[in-house]
Amino acid sequence: MTQPASLSLDQAPPFAVPFRFFLTAPLFALTAALVLLWQGPDLLSSRWNPALLGTTHLLTLGHMGLIMLGAILQMLPVVAGAPVGRPGLTAALVHTLGTGGIVLLCSGLIFTLPLALKLAMPTLGTALLLFAAMVVVTLRRALPHNMTVRAMRLAALMLAATALLGLTLLSNYAFGWWLQAREALTNLHLTWGLLGWVGILVVGVAYQVVPMFQLTPHYPARLTRWLAPALFVLLPGLALTNHAPRLRILLGTLLAAGFAAFALTTLWLQLKRRRKLPDVTLNFWRGGLLCLLLAIALWLTAQIAPAIGMTQSYSLLLGVLMIAGFAMSVINGMLYKIVPFLVWFHLQSRRGPSGPKVPNVREILPETRTARQMWLHFAALGTLLAAVLWPASFAYPAALLFGASNLWLWLNIVSASRTYHRVNAEIVRANASAA
Repeated sequence: MTQPASLSLDQAPPFAVPFRFFLTAPLFALTAALVLLWQGPDLLSSRWNPALLGTTHLLTLGHMGLIMLGAILQMLPVVAGAPVGRPGLTAALVHTLGTGGIVLLCSGLIFTLPLALKLAMPTLGTALLLFAAMVVVTLRRALPHNMTVRAMRLAALMLAATALLGLTLLSNYAFGWWLQAREALTNLHLTWGLLGWVGILVVGVAYQVVPMFQLTPHYPARLTRWLAPALFVLLPGLALTNHAPRLRILLGTLLAAGFAAFALTTLWLQLKRRRKLPDVTLNFWRGGLLCLLLAIALWLTAQIAPAIGMTQSYSLLLGVLMIAGFAMSVINGMLYKIVPFLVWFHLQSRRGPSGPKVPNVREILPETRTARQMWLHFAALGTLLAAVLWPASFAYPAALLFGASNLWLWLNIVSASRTYHRVNAEIVRANASAA
């Protein structure tokens, strides 16, 4: 396997820096499945159910958030050419505070524990705001004219804004003070988190990883230059138009059009890829992008027929499509390229001229295992959508399938990590013998 020429792999952080995040994240999704199994259909009774809020944060912060933090720590030096100072210490600090804060937040919401919520505020707030500030400062040294870098910077700013909104809402739950604008702030927190932090980051990362890993043509230059900044400007603009419904619908439609343009362009590029072989990552991306388009179609339908937007299932369907459908599918697919590549790269860089054989990426994570987990993920997704509409019939099957999918994902990452440690030990022994 050759190294992509556009990457600064000589500046890659230690193996443990991203992997501590990758190994932890699926356990939060597995916990979310266990909460659904425990609560059953009651969990889906209302979007304001505290247990559902806690379960949602197990997915958005625990699963998606941790993987994205780990991936950014890997990409800052390799893609942006901007090494993080003391990466091991930074990763340990952010991971420890972040993981502890997520556990406190979610347990506080699910079990109604005000003390846990109070403790979550400083731990989680410090982790997220420290990370966002570190990204913005580090990117000042980034390679110029890199559109992925520009999107990462904007996503980090949206992360900081989302975290501040979240801390305000969290203080409401922790101290019981009455927040009159709680519903509006919650919608803003959700929109900026999913479309600003997650959406803009996925858009920016796609500019780099889709052509590189899926062997597609590059994205159109005009789209890479303007899409992320346009989305970034539209999001605060949308927040300022609460009292101007027509302008709000116009800005919302422009935002939806931007994400639809990204999804359709990516699907079109994938049709033109140079290697037409089956690929698990490609299928994860396609499934995620179709969910994004379905979420956009659902939102547009609710604007035309407001009665749909008033139903209990509307916001839950949007949430499942955007979180489990779009974001988790794309992230799951990217893990299956990033994880085996990092294992192979770190082993290959440490191996001496007469060292032991380093397994290739397909041996590190065989496609038979990743493909089966992918089909389980999509089966879980379909069942989750059905559970929103018919909770009494599908809540328990959805919990079992979703839990099994994320347990399998975790086992696949653990397997790759064990391969690294096993071969690395052989390399250390071989190097010691040669010396």
